[in-house]
Amino acid sequence: MLNKIKDLKDHSGFMKYFKNTSWLLGEKILRMVIGLFVGIWVVRYLGPEQFGLFSYAQSFVGLFAAIATLGLDRIVVRELVKDESRANELIGTAFWLKVIGAIATLLILSIAINFTSNDSFTNALVFIIASATIFQSFNVVDMYFQAKVLSKFVVYANIISLFISSVIKVVLILNNASLIAFAWVILFDSFILACGFVYFFLTNSKINIQKLTFKKSIVFTLLKDSWSLMFAYMSYLIYTKIDRVMIGDMLDEYSVGIYSVAAMMYEMSFIIPSIIADSISPFLIKEYNKNTKSFYNLTLVLSSYSTLLAYIMVVFLYFFSEEVIFILFGEEYKESADLLWVLSIGLIAMFNSFICSSYLVILNQQKLLLYLNMMYIFINIILNYFLISIFGVMGAVYATVITKIISLFGMFFFQKTKKYFFIQMQAIFLMGLWAKNAKNKNI
Repeated sequence: MLNKIKDLKDHSGFMKYFKNTSWLLGEKILRMVIGLFVGIWVVRYLGPEQFGLFSYAQSFVGLFAAIATLGLDRIVVRELVKDESRANELIGTAFWLKVIGAIATLLILSIAINFTSNDSFTNALVFIIASATIFQSFNVVDMYFQAKVLSKFVVYANIISLFISSVIKVVLILNNASLIAFAWVILFDSFILACGFVYFFLTNSKINIQKLTFKKSIVFTLLKDSWSLMFAYMSYLIYTKIDRVMIGDMLDEYSVGIYSVAAMMYEMSFIIPSIIADSISPFLIKEYNKNTKSFYNLTLVLSSYSTLLAYIMVVFLYFFSEEVIFILFGEEYKESADLLWVLSIGLIAMFNSFICSSYLVILNQQKLLLYLNMMYIFINIILNYFLISIFGVMGAVYATVITKIISLFGMFFFQKTKKYFFIQMQAIFLMGLWAKNAKNKNI
């Protein structure tokens, strides 16, 4: 293991992507720090009931948000890495496909709300938040910079957007703004980020924006590979959001607020592994095309680091979840502490799932990713239905953790994922052995 790590350090290609990851990681850390100040201030300001309603509206939109992406992100990055000469048609086509996807999302939402018991205020929150998907079409710029390993420009745009939206939220809190004002901030934040993407694309890319073209032939090429990713991402979003929607329908808004705070801290832990997986993906693609053995070794190292990080997070939250919740969110949310440390058990599987997703995309197994996610969401919904009715809000936590454990071992039963299953198991074992040896040697 140590030799493999040293080899990576001396690998010029890997270090290039490592530096790119550092930019992204730095931005996410900054976002976390500001979120711990502004975001938590918003949660405290709104209180469990209003924050619960806000989370419900965001989660309801999240059930359909994947339609706006059309699953294009990783596919476009993959194609840009393969053939940079097609950048104009790939970026131009992907942009207009995302615009069409965003419009489709709004139309589907307008139909879906008729099957809910939402009041007009809740529906207003839903549509304001959902309108942000229109401006998310401009994240094709992010795909371009990912492929070029120039994510620092994406970081600049995100930081500017983060700063402006944070200032607005503070002003709203100081002026006792209503809940709906915070929904408008989500939409405005998406607009500012889109403007930032356009600016840095115009000033730091070699592409003439006037030469971006929409090609029907590219549409079929992209959608042929991306549709399964779209449904896989949709099933993932449903899996991560359905618990809050079901808690809201089966219990109350207060319970949604208590659960959402625990889920927020749990999901904040995903930032590092998700950034590593996204940033290293172009390098993994090239490595797979050149040397499959090196590709599998690198996947093992990444899985091992992810697992070690998950272990650290689980242990920390087991001992300090109560202090974390009380210090950050206040006594109003004290019930979230028990939910958080139980949720943390699922981090071991969750941290590895990001690498698994990239692994399957590189092997062109998007359909299998879809089938796996559909299976997990079906299990999760069934578990939520029964466990929430028995254990209340804690039942949703049990449902999440049980589903994560199943996902960890479920890949053994599919031929295409069996190899990654053993890589994952080996990573978990190696990290445990490494920690044991370090302890014995007093390292």
